[in-house]
Amino acid sequence: MNLAVIGNGNIVHSALDALRDIDGIRVTAICVRSQSEHKGIALQKEFCIPLLYTDYDKLLGSDEVDFVYIGIVNLKHFEYAKKALLAGKHVILEKPSCIHSSEIKELADIAVNNNLYFFEAVTFLHAGFFKTLRDALPSIGKIKVVQCNFSKFSSRYKQYLKGVIHPVFDPEFAGGTLLDLNIYNLNFVVSLWGKPDKVFYFPVSGYNGIDTSGVAILSYPTFVAECVAAKDSDSPGFMQVQGEEGWIKIEGAPDDFKALHICVGNEIRTISLKTGRHRMEDEFLDFLSIYNNRDINRMKQFLNISIQVCEVAEQCLQN
Repeated sequence: MNLAVIGNGNIVHSALDALRDIDGIRVTAICVRSQSEHKGIALQKEFCIPLLYTDYDKLLGSDEVDFVYIGIVNLKHFEYAKKALLAGKHVILEKPSCIHSSEIKELADIAVNNNLYFFEAVTFLHAGFFKTLRDALPSIGKIKVVQCNFSKFSSRYKQYLKGVIHPVFDPEFAGGTLLDLNIYNLNFVVSLWGKPDKVFYFPVSGYNGIDTSGVAILSYPTFVAECVAAKDSDSPGFMQVQGEEGWIKIEGAPDDFKALHICVGNEIRTISLKTGRHRMEDEFLDFLSIYNNRDINRMKQFLNISIQVCEVAEQCLQN
């Protein structure tokens, strides 16, 4: 897999860190905007990346690239992913996949119809512990309550309060907490139980209308899921499932999972999630495995999750 990385923000730096030690994925190029060329040069030197582009179309015409990893502002995800797919490149797209469900559906159709691989990067869906959690669900009986909280005080929030608006707090760039932190919670719930019957979103809105924090309620026939996220305040993160016969809890937030606790009756089993490996390694390894094995059906399973999550997020923002 010859991979080009698009962007120069924190998530791109994290991705490049994760990719250092993965055999089978070679980062051949990085593409940044012309005004950010100095940042691209710094990343190129730090990670020994052969090629640097400031023209996305030229990169897409390169034979040195067969995959692109897109880690740019939310609003540009659809445009950049569609261009790559139409150029015959496989795509790894950072979450959230798209702002509108019609967009992710269009991208999925292009990929499938052209035998291309298209993935949304949601880290924990590809981690080994998540399969352990999924397999343990029947042991805790009928599900009654699901709770998730990913709250992380943003380093840019104080600037926002002073009137300096970065993309993450800018409605024009599809910023906000729902599409940033809460999208992980939505992925957790929807990947396990599918789309809910009803969706409600209660945002805490800033002075420009952006949701600086918020609570999404997903209602299923026999249980309810509460998804909390905040960028204007902080608290320990967790994901918890309560059943009639026990409970399951992931301790920590998606960027720093600590342990998985499974309680059935009075017996608690704890699995440490501190592996010493980069948190993004599992997803890249899974993408590589799916690609190498030409497992198009597994790709479609993940795409179905991406589409459903996008539909739920869209419903939240329309409420």
